[in-house]
Amino acid sequence: MDIFARLKTAASTEWRSYVEHAFVQQLGAGTLPQAAFRQYLIQDYLFLIQFARAWALAAYKSRSIDDIRAAQAGLAAILNETELHVRLCNRWGISRQVMDAAPEHQATVAYTRYVLDCGAAGDLLELHVALAPCVIGYAEIGRALAPQGVEALGEHPYVDWIGEYASQGYQQVAADARRHLDQLAARSMTEQRFAQLTGIFATASRLEADFWQMGLEVLKH
Repeated sequence: MDIFARLKTAASTEWRSYVEHAFVQQLGAGTLPQAAFRQYLIQDYLFLIQFARAWALAAYKSRSIDDIRAAQAGLAAILNETELHVRLCNRWGISRQVMDAAPEHQATVAYTRYVLDCGAAGDLLELHVALAPCVIGYAEIGRALAPQGVEALGEHPYVDWIGEYASQGYQQVAADARRHLDQLAARSMTEQRFAQLTGIFATASRLEADFWQMGLEVLKH
């Protein structure tokens, strides 16, 4: 069992609240209201800007070329994701300028600043544990929502989003991140430290669930 699997097991309640959230279930079923998806997309675009900063911080915190290359790959993947969000929002007449000008929701601020704080105050392992629910979790969600492959989704309203995270390219990004996390843990994790890392992972997973919930909250107004 690698470190990511151990963290998921230790923080199983928080993890399930994230990957099995009602937002994810409705998105997979194609029943998620477009207003909720648009709210999520705009906030996730702003979220990715802050996550790009976190990957840049990972490069700064790195002490080897391999760790810097891993951070570079993570940053490149994030920048590619932002273009998906821009493309999807453009379909609903939402321009990049509107997205850039949107205020960050409280859930966006809470999650992204938590990750950045983990990176600023802790070491590279702590930062990557904080990043893992997003980077690796989205690959698991994408795979779960397209069990028969993206082509089988047909005219699903959210096929592009699911396809992005179920794609071979993103699955490889997540696999690389998972392998790198294991390498970092092998260098500096002790069993005594595992409890602290579990706390970081659990908090990040809970904040992911809050981020999904933010998308649904727009339906109450």
